[in-house]
Amino acid sequence: MKNAIRDLRAARGWSQAHLAELLDVSRQTVIAIETGRYDPSLPLAFALARLFEQPIETIFFPDQETA
Repeated sequence: MKNAIRDLRAARGWSQAHLAELLDVSRQTVIAIETGRYDPSLPLAFALARLFEQPIETIFFPDQETA
């Protein structure tokens, strides 16, 4: 799943480590989400949406591939 996490984080001047700390996850988790290697759980996706004050659908968008 593609996402705008890297851009949202950079716009706030946050490091990956700082975002990880705010979310109580590892920095590796943040890296994996940003690169699209890991889709966050629904609770984590909601936490990201609250943190960035954005609706989930403006942060996460599906790949163009069809299932």
